Amino acid sequence: MDELTSEAIRLLQGRNLAYLATTNPDGSPHVAPLWADVDAERGLILLNTAQGRKKVRNIRRDPRVAISSHDPSSPHPPLVVRGTVVNVTGEGADAHIDFLSRKYNDGEPWEPVPGQVRLILEIRPDRVHYPVE
Repeated sequence: MDELTSEAIRLLQGRNLAYLATTNPDGSPHVAPLWADVDAERGLILLNTAQGRKKVRNIRRDPRVAISSHDPSSPHPPLVVRGTVVNVTGEGADAHIDFLSRKYNDGEPWEPVPGQVRLILEIRPDRVHYPVE
């Protein structure tokens, strides 16, 4: 298991999209751009999605994922993480998506979608490729 560097944490705490790759049942990749967050204390990457999405079905079958992100003002080198989803939880997911909405949408609150169940994906980095301090 690799740890996130302070620079990787800074990147994930910024307004930079993360591209999450999961594996479809036939072995082909599925990639989705998502708003990103990090739990620096626990060393986990946090992504928020909705129940029923393809990425969630893929993760429940195979929790291995890859994530890539970069700072648009300085795109090289990108952050590349291979990891494992260690928890999929609805606990705190509505508050988390509201936090992310305010972060990415200039303070605008999340507009709930009727019937939608939000989930937080907690990802443990197994391999991190990013410059060290």
